Amino acid sequence: MISIPDMKNLQRRREPYGNLEGGPISQFGLLDSDDMPRLERPSLRTIDKYIKPECPCLSKRYTVAVLTCLGFIITFGMRCNMGMAKLRTEHGSNLSQIESHQLFNWSVATESAVDSSFFWGYLITQVPGGFLASTFPANRIFGAAVVLSACLNMLVPGVSSDSNLLIVVRIFQGLVEGVTYPACHGIWRHWAPPLERSRLATLALCGSYAGVVIGMPLSGLFIKYIGYQSPFYFYGVMGMIWFVSWNWLVFEKPCKHPTISMAELTYIEKSLGQTVQMPVPTIFNTPWKEFMHSMPVYAIIVANFCRSWNFYLLVLYEALYFQDSFKMSVDKTGFIGALPHLFMTSIVPSGGLLADHLRKRGILSTTMVRKLFNCGGFGMEAFFFLVVAFSDSPVAATTAMTFGVAFSGFAISGFNVNHLDIAPQYASILMGLSNGIGTMAGFILPAVVDYITSDHKRSSWKKVFILAATIHFIGVCFYGTFASGELQPWAEPIGKEQNQMDEFSNSDPPTYEEVTKKKIRIMKYGSMEQNGSLNSSRQVSEEQDVYTKENKTIYNENTKDTNPFR
Repeated sequence: MISIPDMKNLQRRREPYGNLEGGPISQFGLLDSDDMPRLERPSLRTIDKYIKPECPCLSKRYTVAVLTCLGFIITFGMRCNMGMAKLRTEHGSNLSQIESHQLFNWSVATESAVDSSFFWGYLITQVPGGFLASTFPANRIFGAAVVLSACLNMLVPGVSSDSNLLIVVRIFQGLVEGVTYPACHGIWRHWAPPLERSRLATLALCGSYAGVVIGMPLSGLFIKYIGYQSPFYFYGVMGMIWFVSWNWLVFEKPCKHPTISMAELTYIEKSLGQTVQMPVPTIFNTPWKEFMHSMPVYAIIVANFCRSWNFYLLVLYEALYFQDSFKMSVDKTGFIGALPHLFMTSIVPSGGLLADHLRKRGILSTTMVRKLFNCGGFGMEAFFFLVVAFSDSPVAATTAMTFGVAFSGFAISGFNVNHLDIAPQYASILMGLSNGIGTMAGFILPAVVDYITSDHKRSSWKKVFILAATIHFIGVCFYGTFASGELQPWAEPIGKEQNQMDEFSNSDPPTYEEVTKKKIRIMKYGSMEQNGSLNSSRQVSEEQDVYTKENKTIYNENTKDTNPFR
């Protein structure tokens, strides 16, 4: 039996837990141990009392990844609208490229300016976007960028008759979308445990390619059956609906989520340690000199430029290539052009899972994983682009392009995650820097391709794809030589800012199982160690029973791995 004083003591020790529905809860409240963290969550918002901010089948970090993916699907779908609108069908007949110029009243130079204007703005906000994502909540920056771009997208049909106004709108679209990639890395700085960086980041970034998969055929269908204005309005409305869901479900960091489970919160906080609490990077304390002297940084920049060149080539000109070379209609080019990106969308998250598995099991070092995935993806895409260049049939060209783009999905687990490896504190800034330089491909490419393909012959497109393959081979050589997956000396925390993870501080970041098992072991062993009497032992046993009943969800999660589906 438990005495009255013991019962009062038990009740007093149970109070910090509250309940799982909301309010501050201490993960290790039963231990009263000074060396264990007391993690708390904020109270519920008004709307959360009626509708909880959670997806029933997803953990909170995977909810962030899925919604980020949807955000990229919308933004990259909007980028397909203009390319498909230029190939629109009028009165049931296909328009040639020359007729398209006349319909929009554009010269070749004007069309190149319209195509590249988005990237003028996109380039400007890359590095500033990295600082914004470091200074302000990155989730707010990402959400605002998507919804503002969606609103601007609905203005495009109204200004399409005036090329100057259209260029201005496209520049503003680029300005707001330029912060999305840096903001994405700013989000993962707080939400991605080190051993899950590849899978979470690639799951989010695969929305870039899924956006093309959906955007090209969907825009083609809207244009054929409704009108060329319809996809611009559709994506604008979808962006606004997404923005509402994003603000409801996504929070700046795990500790600010009111309904996150204690097991998931502890796992993320333990894995990241104190690195997320380091000083906010500013223009003055950012190690610019070290950036300029770091070959791993240059490796990421070169890889980003090479990937951007080929990606923008497909987004802007894939439909035109099939139309010029094989005389396909706009709706067919939409579906066939989306096929390669469909396979890539499935490869990108799969590659992330495989990369994390190789690192977690110690099969390959992080550096080797990044080089293998990046160089393998680039090399295979370059090879299949050469096959496209010499293809004489639409079947051969489509097959080769599909395999090439699919294999390039593995490269996303290389250079696109590499920022978080070499400098997690400066990941958003490095992403802005590398993506900004990569964006230069976006406004160089239209001028080069329009010049090479001015006669719209298949032989001209052969040169375009040979050039694309050559650029990728250069990327393979440079990244394979200079890339690294290790934390760089200039990015290491110093003094009291170092990771203070106790038994984890001198080893690899803990896995989900290690954190939860450590929690249960300390509960059982630590309590019994401090109490010698039989009566005290009974009290500890009773406390453990209370813990498992009132917090069954937390206790049961120690038997689970990092599978997001609960």
